[in-house]
Amino acid sequence: MRINSVKKALADGKVQLGCGFGQLRSQDVARILADAGFQWAFIDTEHGGFDLETVQDICRISVLVGLCPIVRVAELQYSLVTRALDAGAQGIIFPRVESADVLAKAISWIKYPPLGIRGFGLTALQVDHEKVTIPQIIEHMNANTMVVMQIETKRAVEARDELLAVPGIDAVMVGPADLSVSLGVGGEFQHPLMVEAMEKIRDSCVAHGVAPGTQTRSVPQAKFWRERGMRFLGCSNETGMLYERACELVRELS
Repeated sequence: MRINSVKKALADGKVQLGCGFGQLRSQDVARILADAGFQWAFIDTEHGGFDLETVQDICRISVLVGLCPIVRVAELQYSLVTRALDAGAQGIIFPRVESADVLAKAISWIKYPPLGIRGFGLTALQVDHEKVTIPQIIEHMNANTMVVMQIETKRAVEARDELLAVPGIDAVMVGPADLSVSLGVGGEFQHPLMVEAMEKIRDSCVAHGVAPGTQTRSVPQAKFWRERGMRFLGCSNETGMLYERACELVRELS
């Protein structure tokens, strides 16, 4: 059974670089991202168009090529979480979190008993046909499945310490677009209100032993937050990278 290298690296205090992935229905995208050096990608079923079969295909190849697939579910719902995990996700991103009680319940869906209430339905294929017992699988999956919480609203920023006190969170990924809208500065990612809020989130993450992180839309923005301690660091997505490189080629050849 495979160790979740991203979860381990974050626990060791290292930066792990990832990106969004939610539009191009090709397993080759996962291979390209891994070959480029990305360590993780979040498979976006909140805003992306993937169905579960596509999620499974992408997760399966991602694990084989060394790209940690983390599925962002559309909402905090048991079946969305557990089916994504059974499809091969190595972690779950919970969007729009504002309630500690709801978060604790959602984390219980990721963990098998005695740590949670996830139902067991894995097959030999999902553990590479290793000769392991159900108790061994449960122990391994509980230790290696990532839990990522998104902070995306002013209310969540204000409740950050209560949220981060919930056991089992590995990382936070700030959602800057929604957070900027909630703070009344939509799209102004370097606005003082945004920087202040994200620095508060980072400081609380450090205090609670959780890896602080954020998604970003550009290299300068990613560098800005890497220099300020964000370690679960996302930059761009598969369509953005393709478009930006295509534009660059056309500009150079025109």
